[in-house]
Amino acid sequence: MSRFIFSADGHVLEPREIYQDGLPASLHKHGLRAKREGDYMVTYCGERVIFRLPLKPPTDEIGNFGRPNQKGNIDLNARLEDMAMEGIDAEILFPTLGMQTFGIEHPDAEMFSTQAYNNWLSDFVKGRGDTFVGSAVMPVREVANTVSEMKRVATMGYTNVMLPSFIPEGLPQYNDQRWDPIFETAQNLDLVLVVHTATGRPNVRVAKGAGAAVINYTDQMRDSLQTVMYMVAGGILDRFPRVKVAFVECGASWLAGVSERMDETYHGHHMFVRPKLSVPPSEIVKRQIHASFQYDRACIMSRSVTGANALMWGSDYPHHEGTFPNSREVIADLFEGIDISESEKDDILGGNAARLFKLNRPEVTKAA
Repeated sequence: MSRFIFSADGHVLEPREIYQDGLPASLHKHGLRAKREGDYMVTYCGERVIFRLPLKPPTDEIGNFGRPNQKGNIDLNARLEDMAMEGIDAEILFPTLGMQTFGIEHPDAEMFSTQAYNNWLSDFVKGRGDTFVGSAVMPVREVANTVSEMKRVATMGYTNVMLPSFIPEGLPQYNDQRWDPIFETAQNLDLVLVVHTATGRPNVRVAKGAGAAVINYTDQMRDSLQTVMYMVAGGILDRFPRVKVAFVECGASWLAGVSERMDETYHGHHMFVRPKLSVPPSEIVKRQIHASFQYDRACIMSRSVTGANALMWGSDYPHHEGTFPNSREVIADLFEGIDISESEKDDILGGNAARLFKLNRPEVTKAA
């Protein structure tokens, strides 16, 4: 019997026009938009430039990001063909341009933009709940808007919502009680909070020069590491112990290290620690944190610290740093030389994510 594979990281390419069509004309200048400027297609978030892509790239490889066929970005039938080739049975879907909505500074423009994407994605995957799980993007500039949109998308069938991995300018970190109503709503509605790497960052290219391509992508892992510290040590996850948080496309090998480091500090500096937690930080991580990974094997080796339930494999389709079109080979090599049971493999490759995101496959999502 073949193993069930759920990719805990995949992307769609939503139509850019939804971010203008979904806004009143008076708010267009505050939202996401793209226009041609000379030899570049320039994408704006409000007045800030977030992408400048050459219309005539210097090489074909750069032009298609190493993927000669990306039809699966926008065509579910083409995507299903790629998934069959890759041996992937189900996926969670994240946006492309919509990853930047956290940079919209105008609260109303942010609200309309996220609603436009969430409506589009719901229609895009309608009737495919046994194969695709959509992730709804949240407005975060005003708490009332966040809570309202969480309640709305829950009625639409969403099981998870996205919060930023990098806190946008002007908002407090996750150790501030300003976020409590959002976590309380997530707990009451049983919505998973998803933190996808690079969301909320004003610039994903922080380094230039030698090594920049490696440094910039690797550095995004730091956002998730920091966010875990704020959520765990800051007490918000202890106040809402049924909330689950999934960190996506940030790898997972760092999770064991930060768990043990927080324990060490919590006990060693106990006289200074506020708030006091009901259990050690590592226990909160085991109880509430999940992380997706593509290639790292160190997270599998350190699962005694995080728990195997924390780990979810993902392909990051169709991005060039992801595993497509070599997912079968990557999966085959993941557990080489590691002492691990077949049931743990099943969980890491599919069962954990399917249960967490409530995939409509009862035979897979039944309690482990």
